[in-house]
Amino acid sequence: MPIWKRNLIVCWFGMFVTGVGMSQIAPVLPLYIRHLGVEDSSVIAQFSGIAFGITFIVSAIFSPIWGLAADRFGRKPMLLRASLGMAIVIGFMGFAPNVYVLIALRLLQGVITGYGTACTTLIATQTDKEHAGAALGILSTSNIAGSLLGPTIGAFIGENFGLQNVFFITGGLMLIAFLTTAFFVKETFVRENKKTLRMKEVWDQIPEKSLTITLFVTFFVLNVAMYSVEPIITVYVFQLTRSAGHVALIAGITFSASGLANILAAPRLGKMSDEIGAHKVMLIALVAAGIIFIPQAFVTAAWQLMLLRFLLGLTAGGLNPSVNVLVKKITPSSLTGRVYGFTMSAAYLGVFGGSVLGGQVAGWFGVRYVFFITSALLLANAVWVYFKVYKKLSVKEA
Repeated sequence: MPIWKRNLIVCWFGMFVTGVGMSQIAPVLPLYIRHLGVEDSSVIAQFSGIAFGITFIVSAIFSPIWGLAADRFGRKPMLLRASLGMAIVIGFMGFAPNVYVLIALRLLQGVITGYGTACTTLIATQTDKEHAGAALGILSTSNIAGSLLGPTIGAFIGENFGLQNVFFITGGLMLIAFLTTAFFVKETFVRENKKTLRMKEVWDQIPEKSLTITLFVTFFVLNVAMYSVEPIITVYVFQLTRSAGHVALIAGITFSASGLANILAAPRLGKMSDEIGAHKVMLIALVAAGIIFIPQAFVTAAWQLMLLRFLLGLTAGGLNPSVNVLVKKITPSSLTGRVYGFTMSAAYLGVFGGSVLGGQVAGWFGVRYVFFITSALLLANAVWVYFKVYKKLSVKEA
């Protein structure tokens, strides 16, 4: 088996588990905080929001830092650091004596992340050009699928094995990711730039600044769109079913349907990016995603919402690899880790921003307006991508 394929398999597993580890706490968080001794429902809600969101905010800050470290010291050391660190921190959450320790551990989890940045950089730089799109397409399914399936996995473990075991099992999976990375990932790393560049110097060396910013914004908007329904999905499912029975399970499956579709679609759409151009796949996927959000506001049954979420996941499968392929194409190899670090920051901010947006829009205007506003964001982004990416790269091809 070629080294790049073996690296891809290990990184896929590690990024999937990392995605699960970031998001699996969402459905069990209020229950666990109550288990830790907090009784007041309003206080539980406040602590839940802080504990969930703080990981993504801190991760957004530290992803570029770990991207810099990956460019300086190699990607494999960053994979080992992040996977072992998360295994320990997530495992310790099961022993948290109070909610303040839990929040501190969630903050620390955000600090030590960087597995996804290092993996994406490793695959982008170690895979030949012919297979880069397909490889990045496959890899892109891992983190988003883990993030979207994480709440369902966390709820299942919490319900069947106990709340504390959510953290112990996830920590154990991260430990497996550490061991497989240590034994099976191979990297030929040569530091290209011996000088440590300041942020302004890094930015000065990026040849396609406008295009790079557009890609960051697109990645941010994608994650806003995927997570805007998270705060309201359970309420919406309850409105559709008009029954309290199995609402949490149905909501979890509905939210995770897009993750399953992403796993199925991204490798194929990543390969298509190699064949017809990543900019074309990205534009089509953005328009399709924007359109698919609209009928979600008019569904009359939970299965209809589930189907539309699945279709949304298919379109998202074309966005992640397209962004990663274009970043690789326009970024000097010596700066790849740092630029992918900023890409991951955009993703983490999108997860947090989407959750906040969905909750606020639903609170002020109603649940169905979440889908309208998210659709408008995606379609507006598609117009921007058309002028800033599609037309520009099409002219170069001609």
